[in-house]
Amino acid sequence: MIKEFLEKHGDYRSDRSFKDLTTLRMGGGIAHYVEPYNLAELKEIVRFLKANRLPFKLIGNGSNMLCGSSFYDGVVISLRHFDDYEIDDNEVYVKAGVLMPYLSQVLAKEGLSGLEFASGIPGTVGGLVYMNAGAYKKDMSQIVKEVVVLKDDEVVTMNRDELKFAYRYSIFQEHPHWFIIACRMKLKKGDSKEISDLMKERYERRRASQPLDMPSPGSCFRNPDNDFAWKLIDGIGYRGHKFGGAMVSDKHSNFIVNYDNGKAEDYLELVYEIQDKVRDKYGVKLIMEVEKFNC
Repeated sequence: MIKEFLEKHGDYRSDRSFKDLTTLRMGGGIAHYVEPYNLAELKEIVRFLKANRLPFKLIGNGSNMLCGSSFYDGVVISLRHFDDYEIDDNEVYVKAGVLMPYLSQVLAKEGLSGLEFASGIPGTVGGLVYMNAGAYKKDMSQIVKEVVVLKDDEVVTMNRDELKFAYRYSIFQEHPHWFIIACRMKLKKGDSKEISDLMKERYERRRASQPLDMPSPGSCFRNPDNDFAWKLIDGIGYRGHKFGGAMVSDKHSNFIVNYDNGKAEDYLELVYEIQDKVRDKYGVKLIMEVEKFNC
């Protein structure tokens, strides 16, 4: 019954796994996976799942997720078909499924500045809003004007002041079944070449300092107040440390990478060891930035 219903409302598959859907390339199989064709179909799917009390999870590009190895007997929803945008002067209205590196390149060509910090973050617009993602002392809260949300079967527009933005945090983390559909961002006019040059420079810095050639979910821990997580991890001697198929990157120690067909259990073992040793040595509690699911 579930399969037949989902097939009517989106692109459906029953052979996906979180290993396929996350940049860390870890995670177990998934019972049902669907990409709704549009907002109306998404609403139908969510109504059906709630009415039948079926578990479900919305994901973006899976770039900030750690998923457990056990089979997920639920429905994973992806908004890949929500991939269009409209530019109006210095504002852009963009659907949640648009990939941020692509959008930042498009806007650079249009001479719109403000997304340079996000050009190297391999997530969707919805995912970046959800996490209030950031880099180079900038984050999404500084450019988001409003967000369109599917909230309790109603489509509403929430302005920036309602979103509880904080460091790597938004109100959506309190409400996993509020679906970000789109957002409106306010940018600044700038010089297209200068914007593109800055993005290229930052990409080269990332490539030189981060393990972009290995599967990872990005930075593992939030930076504590007035310090950097990587410095604390270096301080306990964990750069290059391994457990199972997971390893603390020897290029950037706030990245835990999947270097040898690792599992979520391997990743979490390193997380817990680092947290314990950093707390014992420095009295600092490191908080994971990566979202855990089905772990």
